[in-house]
Amino acid sequence: MQKIIILDFGSQTTQLIGRRVRELGTFCEILPYDKFPSDDPDIIGVILSGSPLSVYAQDAFRPDLSGIIGKYPVLGICYGAQLLSYTYGGKVESAGTREYGRASLSYVNEDCPLFKFIAKDSQVWMSHGDSITAIPDGYRLVASTPSVKYAAFECETAPVWGVQFHPEVEHTLIGRQLLQNFVIDICGSRREWTADSFIEKTVAELREQLGDDKVVLGLSGGVDSSVAAVLLNKAIGSNLNCIFVNHGLLRKDEFENVMRDYRGLGLNVKGVDASERFFEDLKGVSEPERKRKIIGADFIKVFDAEASAIPGVKWLAQGTIYPDRIESKNITGKVIKSHHNVGGLPETMKLRLCEPLKWLFKDEVREVGRRLGMPHMLIERHPFPGPGLAVRIIGDITPEKVATLQEADAIFIDALREWKLYDKVWQAGVILLADRSVGVMGDERTFESAVALRAVTSTDAMTADWADLPREFLSKVSNDIINKVKGVNRVCYDISSKPPATIEWE
Repeated sequence: MQKIIILDFGSQTTQLIGRRVRELGTFCEILPYDKFPSDDPDIIGVILSGSPLSVYAQDAFRPDLSGIIGKYPVLGICYGAQLLSYTYGGKVESAGTREYGRASLSYVNEDCPLFKFIAKDSQVWMSHGDSITAIPDGYRLVASTPSVKYAAFECETAPVWGVQFHPEVEHTLIGRQLLQNFVIDICGSRREWTADSFIEKTVAELREQLGDDKVVLGLSGGVDSSVAAVLLNKAIGSNLNCIFVNHGLLRKDEFENVMRDYRGLGLNVKGVDASERFFEDLKGVSEPERKRKIIGADFIKVFDAEASAIPGVKWLAQGTIYPDRIESKNITGKVIKSHHNVGGLPETMKLRLCEPLKWLFKDEVREVGRRLGMPHMLIERHPFPGPGLAVRIIGDITPEKVATLQEADAIFIDALREWKLYDKVWQAGVILLADRSVGVMGDERTFESAVALRAVTSTDAMTADWADLPREFLSKVSNDIINKVKGVNRVCYDISSKPPATIEWE
């Protein structure tokens, strides 16, 4: 299958570039900036991402581009454009102040194939601290803004372009057109990447990979593991053995409800209540990464024990998706968040790993689920963190705190459904804060817990904005939580976007 390679220099929006390319019906792969697969015959083009670094800095990422330039069409975005200019004799300097936000194109060379159907005055989005102040010999200017002369340029002798703005973000209103010009027209994509083609290809690959081997799959109740289960069931049928572990950190009544849903899908699933073990190991632990790692380690141990009881099991399947793998190890070496299903298996576990969704973004997973005929309720379910409510409780974990949070969360989610807001929100939940606050109930002062409601809109979880829920709705939910959940006397609403915040608090 044709593919675009995106070389990642550490930008927060690299995954957005990938998502936009996928929306154009074209497969893409995000790789570290220095890991270009020069022997892959399916590559039709290369995109160089942005970066938090300065191209002229001592620690800048500056790979050898000689095996790429002239062989493939290349598009440099922000740092990628600066790298092209710097490498071939142009000049990149500090802008003095960060150029951030909306800008309009004041000049466009309409003869440039990258800017086909893109007019002067089109809105773009800038986010950089450095600027290209001179382009190399043999390159020409193709677009400017009032404050950025070299907003875009092209090479006169090779299919190479650079843009200083970010076409992947929604605020660049001509971003989709520009990427379409590059991916479809310039690179010649046949647009082979669809949910149906993914299902057909993946089922065939799973049958070849797994043969008659038995597979054990960890179900979480979420969209990813559920779609992975149905996909595997389509490929290998009764050789799939599903296990749903209750770590005690699920939503209210979730263990029983999810078991019923899975059996309705015809899956062979066993429920395991290991909540006491998880609570014991989490006792007194407050640090977010420690909580995640304890839960991940216990999760694997429970699986190891359960899998060992199934004769002939050789594989562990997981619902890992593409953002999980990328966020778990950022190219700059900084972990955004760890996942209990990312990073391989411990040496003590005698199972090989199968990840049928590892190339998909979240909305692609949902589309695959729809094409597999899965019910709307399961496909449109909000994402839920693998460590569950442990990362929605600030501080240490106790069964009492979990019970309090479960009640508050149920009120919030049920109200979203009742007010027909659930499907308009990407993800929602309640966070139990560590500090308590003073309140008044009846004739008495109280000193009890505060909770924060979190609801965001998004398309792929790479960026997210807080959901502008009706004031009357928030007032009703706040009143219901305070009146019905013992131990809570204050409700807040989180109005932070991602970035700079994350969707979860931990």
